[in-house]
Amino acid sequence: MATENRVHFWRRNAKVPGSVQPVYGAQHPPLDPRLRRTYPKDTKPKFNNLKSKKASSFHEFARSTNDAWDIDEEEDENFLGTPSQTSSLPSGLPSSSIQNQNPVGDSESGVSHVPRTRDQDLHHVWEEDVNGRVVRSTSDVHLNTSSVRSTLQKQPSLPVRPIIPLVARMSDQNASGAPPMTVREKNRLDKFKQLLASPNTDLEELRKHSWSGIPREVRPITWRLLSGYLPANKERRELVLRRKREEYFGFIEQYYHSRTDEHYKDTYRQIHIDIPRTNPLIPLFQQPVVQEVFERILFIWAIRHPASGYVQGINDLVTPFFVVFLSEFVKDVENFEVAALPLDTQRNIEADSFWCMSKLLDGIQDNYTFAQPGIQNKVKALEELVSRIDEDIHNHFKKYDVEYLQFAFRWMNNLLMRELPLRCTIRLWDTYQAEAEGFSHFHLYVCSAFLIEWRKEILSMVDFQGLLMLLQNLPTIHWGNEEVGLLLAEAYRLKYMFADAPSHYKR
Repeated sequence: MATENRVHFWRRNAKVPGSVQPVYGAQHPPLDPRLRRTYPKDTKPKFNNLKSKKASSFHEFARSTNDAWDIDEEEDENFLGTPSQTSSLPSGLPSSSIQNQNPVGDSESGVSHVPRTRDQDLHHVWEEDVNGRVVRSTSDVHLNTSSVRSTLQKQPSLPVRPIIPLVARMSDQNASGAPPMTVREKNRLDKFKQLLASPNTDLEELRKHSWSGIPREVRPITWRLLSGYLPANKERRELVLRRKREEYFGFIEQYYHSRTDEHYKDTYRQIHIDIPRTNPLIPLFQQPVVQEVFERILFIWAIRHPASGYVQGINDLVTPFFVVFLSEFVKDVENFEVAALPLDTQRNIEADSFWCMSKLLDGIQDNYTFAQPGIQNKVKALEELVSRIDEDIHNHFKKYDVEYLQFAFRWMNNLLMRELPLRCTIRLWDTYQAEAEGFSHFHLYVCSAFLIEWRKEILSMVDFQGLLMLLQNLPTIHWGNEEVGLLLAEAYRLKYMFADAPSHYKR
């Protein structure tokens, strides 16, 4: 029966390298119980008392709640036209070569007509209730005073919602309300500064201290080092930074104008649609300048990696790097107007985010190639591991025909970013970058520990729909450093027990 209920997650008829690959369930952040009805951890949900007809299979469930979309040729035929004017480019880049390839007055560009989803309809109703204040994202960024407005129009973003502090004080905020800086934390900060100030930073020692969290003040430079973007030698860092930043904007000058070409327009179209849906509850990511930065980063990465191209969910992976590098210059990251920063600072943040995201994806690129074999293997490994760790949960899933792929695919594809608040993701990535193969290997044990964390709630669900709704909307919105620390400790215990003894989880 489980086989009959299986849904195909991958589009198999991609036309060209770098084409769009839609992903089921990759669009929505964790639910906030103050905005949507969710349940505390110790409260037994009553999904089984729903009056509406229950979904008896994943196929039926997906038809009623599917939050993914496919790219059809008949959709948005007029989305991209030949640009009539030069698109905006970052400050300092010569635009003459681009203007020659995109002459003024070729044709009129079209307007995006993105199919409305059920969530968008709900948002539309919400918008009218509050007199409709909507943040609109445009495709022009004023980083070059000589650049002209692009004629490409972007769809409206989601309406502004009540602001929840998901980012601010991201390194010292936790659910228990601990003080911002303790004596122990000050000592740790001093140790980090000492390591980073040495002529040749001891990366192994830096990883050791980073595993339990990196102080906010030194997180940007530490992430650059641990990701392999910066060298350990202090004297070489400035030279490397300057060279890599120039190289990135060289890619922009060389390739970004091709986003309207027939070969790449589907890729750019999907990026263009996904960006406004990236962390819609955080005002920072609804700013036109920020959205334009994300578009450039994702498009350049996609065309430089044709084996995978752009896959829905990769847009999420930019956000932690962008926030961390922005926090180097801004304290209140969440509500800061990025356009107020000096242009050189904006360019540096963008380039650093691109290269660090590229380093991350280099280690997990098989997650995003054709048929996404990396994710399939990881989901299978998760199933085998859970069957040995907690047989009750495993049998409960089997009883109600719940397949691990139906909920864990998103966990692997988005690295739990849709299940956790952004501040928790940043803390989690401190450890991932300190771990050997943290994103590709240790993440499996984090997902296992995360699933077991909700054991009581899972076993209380007695129908297919209730289980899927719970697993796709786990109430973590108020999690902080303390909860993430406990999760990582349990994941480390599982890794210690099973990583070097694979027969432990084989039947």
